[in-house]
Amino acid sequence: MKLHQLQGYIQCVYLVEYPEGLLLLDGCCRADIDMLKLFITEELSRPFNDLKLVVVTHMHPDHAGAAHKLRELTGCKIASAKTTTHWYRGVGGRLLHLTDLLLAGWVAGRLGKPRKNLWYSPFLYPDIELNDGEVLPYFAEWLTVTTPGHTDRDISLLHIPSNRMYVADLIVKVKNRFIPPFPVFHPNQYRASLQKVIGMQLDALWLAHSGEVNLSTSEYEHLTTVAPRLPQTPWRATKIKAKLWLRSRK
Repeated sequence: MKLHQLQGYIQCVYLVEYPEGLLLLDGCCRADIDMLKLFITEELSRPFNDLKLVVVTHMHPDHAGAAHKLRELTGCKIASAKTTTHWYRGVGGRLLHLTDLLLAGWVAGRLGKPRKNLWYSPFLYPDIELNDGEVLPYFAEWLTVTTPGHTDRDISLLHIPSNRMYVADLIVKVKNRFIPPFPVFHPNQYRASLQKVIGMQLDALWLAHSGEVNLSTSEYEHLTTVAPRLPQTPWRATKIKAKLWLRSRK
């Protein structure tokens, strides 16, 4: 197994290489497709359709944005958590989808990236639905671990031989501190997911925005301490800021 860590539009792209095929640990941004194709065909000297499986850990633009297009271009399968509803369902969901696209564009601007088309369908149609503890199809060294909280359907991917796990946005690094992501829609589930990861005693984590890390006991303790106990969402943040602004006007 060779793990290639590539710099994506606003996140790390983890491409796993095996002789029999390629595994993409997350669905990337729509803007990452050309970069990914160039790397596979030029750097690895493999046909683009050697990409066999794309896992979508959750529905945000930098984790699901390229999945459908990659399936169209390569014939790969898409895998994601088993759910009964779409994440961006209803009117509120469509507004949240637009908000997340705007946030992704804002992050790209902060990183000095040129403006790109990030649009993708708010509805994911996977070929394979994964349960907790289920081995990835075609890639038996990888195990699905459900880690909800950031959204209701987040999954992580454990590489069993190396005892390392891709945890997507479960943990982010800001100013050299490991903190929870924003948003956290389900704080109780998030805290349970943290404890689940801590209990696994992993040798390292692969983060969607910071590469490979190895957290110390004190860093895990800090994360547990600052993990939210109430939902932290765009709507809630906007409401709080609006209230503060109104109070300042009195």
